[in-house]
Amino acid sequence: MIIQKKGPIKGSLTVPGDKSISHRSIMLGALSEGITEVENFLMGDDCLSTISCFRQLGIPIDFDPSSQRVTIHGKGLGGLSSSNDVLDVGNSGTTIRLMSGILCGQGFSSTITGDSSIRKRPMGRILTPLRQMGADIDSTNNDSCAPLNIKGSDMSLSSIEGKDLIHRLKGIHYHSPVASAQVKSCVLLAGLYADGITTVTEPALSRNHTELMLSEFGASVTVLGNTASVHPRPKLTGRKLSIPGDISSAAYFIAAALIVPNSELLIKNVGINPTRDGIINVCRMMGAEISLENIRKDGGEPVADILVRYSNLKGIEISGDIIPTLIDEIPIIAVLSCFAEGKTTIRNAEELKVKESNRIDLIVKNLSYMGADIIATEDGMIISGGRSLHGTVIDSKMDHRIAMAFTIAGLAADGTTQILNPECVNISYPDFFKNL
Repeated sequence: MIIQKKGPIKGSLTVPGDKSISHRSIMLGALSEGITEVENFLMGDDCLSTISCFRQLGIPIDFDPSSQRVTIHGKGLGGLSSSNDVLDVGNSGTTIRLMSGILCGQGFSSTITGDSSIRKRPMGRILTPLRQMGADIDSTNNDSCAPLNIKGSDMSLSSIEGKDLIHRLKGIHYHSPVASAQVKSCVLLAGLYADGITTVTEPALSRNHTELMLSEFGASVTVLGNTASVHPRPKLTGRKLSIPGDISSAAYFIAAALIVPNSELLIKNVGINPTRDGIINVCRMMGAEISLENIRKDGGEPVADILVRYSNLKGIEISGDIIPTLIDEIPIIAVLSCFAEGKTTIRNAEELKVKESNRIDLIVKNLSYMGADIIATEDGMIISGGRSLHGTVIDSKMDHRIAMAFTIAGLAADGTTQILNPECVNISYPDFFKNL
């Protein structure tokens, strides 16, 4: 894919449905009784992997890629059935971590894995709490990575004195060492099958789509600060959902409008959940001219249209509790920082090292190739803005967020930028280049 400096960016755009919410709509629709109808579903590779896995588990799911509509014929909490094959999540970390929690509560055994990238990502962070709940889950290669083998926990084990012994997951209060929506969601979903209330406390609040959607489907969920609890064995009921546009996808176009002179762009129907809107807050702190219009709620999620104009940006420090609200947007924030006056420091972002790639290394390496003044730190990076970027060859390492972030960098760089393996954007935004 070849990108050259162009401008200005003008008009309006609707980005695809939120990836995180799309995943969860399939999972909770499958565990509900009755039909769940989903509009504006993200037809990216990751979400299609979730559909494939639940079809293997006996859930009828119909979808039309052209209309972004999905219909899930749910069978209730106990309605999943054993798969004859290994469950393959492809490149989706959300799918493998959240599904592991669900599978630990089933009356059958499963093996779940993914592609070479997934098989390198750390699963110990979910193995620890699931084992505390009594789950029988282990790593095939004993390296705390996929493939994961899960033995059903809701099984009749034996009979003593005529009484069947039923082994169920235990409700626990888990204090997570990391602020991770995937870890929190895994434990809460396992908690649907527990013998008591399951609670997760995080060091900082991560995205809360699971808590909101559980409540929408009828579960009893309580949230107090960074602590979320779910009551076991709820009756979940199918419903209609409309998924807002993904703010992580909108972030690339927000950045494009901010750094390409004379640009003005309206991005419609974007989710602005406060656990996800860190990109908007950071842009405003940097001096961006960005406003929210037509603010409303849809399915429990706040939604707005985002109006962005070209702006003179300034460097800032980004750290602490805001990091979980923008962890996926750091590649494009790093690009923005190159066009800001002064120094931008990003801290507390160690999580970037265990994403689809080591994003700290890739961001720093590729921006350095483009002429940026940037250095890596243990938990982030320091960027001194104001230098002109120049085009180069960018190896995305099959990381969709790297590919999209450096495409936007190429719009404001001198010369030609080439993105290798651009097809990786299909993971989260299949129409990215077409929309751009």
